[in-house]
Amino acid sequence: MCRNIKTLFNFEPPATEDEFHASALQFVRKLSGFNKPSQANEEAFDRAVAEVSEAARKLLTSLHTHAPARDREVEADKARERSRLRFG
Repeated sequence: MCRNIKTLFNFEPPATEDEFHASALQFVRKLSGFNKPSQANEEAFDRAVAEVSEAARKLLTSLHTHAPARDREVEADKARERSRLRFG
């Protein structure tokens, strides 16, 4: 999985439309091998991003958990600390 695609489930506040779009864009870029598609492929690329974004939104709204929602700032702090320990 791409390291740039962030976990969006079970956070407070919930994922935004921008976050769904960004993760879908990363996924489609990875699959297609295009960072920016040519004009000939732009329509198919944009349609794929929209469809993946919608699928992700449907998935996350249908998932259930008993775990408490995670705080974005606390998780970001943990990630920074892991990075600091790993890379110095």
